[in-house]
Amino acid sequence: MTFDVLLEKVRGIAAKADVSDKDFLAVQVNITGKDSGVFYVEVKDHKVNVEPYEYNDRNCAVTMSLNDFNKLIDGKLDPVVAFTIGKLKVDGDVGKALEFSKLIK
Repeated sequence: MTFDVLLEKVRGIAAKADVSDKDFLAVQVNITGKDSGVFYVEVKDHKVNVEPYEYNDRNCAVTMSLNDFNKLIDGKLDPVVAFTIGKLKVDGDVGKALEFSKLIK
């Protein structure tokens, strides 16, 4: 899988997400490794936007390898376990990162 394929996969998941109870959430995702990249997921006015840019006014930034992030969104890697064993790093509000992980499942 490439970064661009992952980005499209996240866009597909985000398009189906129920964000009717979310006012604002902004998470930057940093993908590390061979096929690295950066994108953000923003929930604003009950709509989800996914773009391949950095987001400076974010709630948190999540850093993972492409393979581990793919496992996370496929439900094969628990976000709490990933954080505990160091496969998932969070810079900022950990609660918002957990909220984000529920959104993309």
